[in-house]
Amino acid sequence: MYAWEAIQVTVNFIEEHLEEEIEIEHLAELAMLSPFYYQRLFSRLVKKPVREYIKFRRLAHACALLPNKKLRILDIAIESGFNSHETFTRAFKKAYGMTPEYYRESPVMLNQFDKPDLSLNYVMIDEGVPLISDGLILEFNRKTLEEPISFLGFERHVPIEGQMPNGEATGIDIPGEVWGMFHENKQDIPRIKNSREIGVAYLGDAPKGSFTYFAGAEVALGTEDKRFKKWSLPARDYIVCGFEAETFQELVTVALNKALKYTALWLEKHELTMNTYSPEIYYDSSPEGSYMEFWLPTEKKE
Repeated sequence: MYAWEAIQVTVNFIEEHLEEEIEIEHLAELAMLSPFYYQRLFSRLVKKPVREYIKFRRLAHACALLPNKKLRILDIAIESGFNSHETFTRAFKKAYGMTPEYYRESPVMLNQFDKPDLSLNYVMIDEGVPLISDGLILEFNRKTLEEPISFLGFERHVPIEGQMPNGEATGIDIPGEVWGMFHENKQDIPRIKNSREIGVAYLGDAPKGSFTYFAGAEVALGTEDKRFKKWSLPARDYIVCGFEAETFQELVTVALNKALKYTALWLEKHELTMNTYSPEIYYDSSPEGSYMEFWLPTEKKE
């Protein structure tokens, strides 16, 4: 068994027993390691100490339950593995900057620390060869865009702190808020037939320590509308990472973050670097699943 496989066994165990008392000694036994070496290896591979990781996964579980006002917050705390309302509130406020009560009454999109799929750090695929991993299917191909694609939508400056890296930060999900604004107003965008939607992070005129995030819908070239911001995907060669999940919710949460991390590893292994924008393009969902693509403007490392 590889080291990452041993740690993945314990990551899976933690996910299935969040509401229970989890002893590090038992996790170390599952991994067939000493408690000392297990904790050291876990921190190295998961990027968080064991106890802190368990806390963040319990908070993510609680966040999914809090919108249900039929459940008492104390019951949610206990079901999520916290031993008291006070302990839960303290951990929640430290992670997200608000109390569970405030979040329930004024819900916002929150970043969560995802359950990792460690195999994605060690399995490398060739172009045109799909990879299936823990419910995620992804594939890399090269595409040439002959003319730019125009989008209209909304954008906002986003502080890097508290947002990056994806799937490992906690706090308010500001790009998610940009998407919320887009979805509230997208019926007014003069979209083309079979219009795709895009989310893209780029520098733009963002202040130091921040980036610009844009969410929009595809429109005909040359379309202008002062109600919306405009962004164009430049004509050039791209590496396109396409991936799909069973539901749209799985696509834009767990699958998206996993694909982002794997893409960074794939580019590094192929000695490619990416330019300063990273578009994510969404296609219409169907009962068979949801699909999206990263269009990666890359160059060979010098």
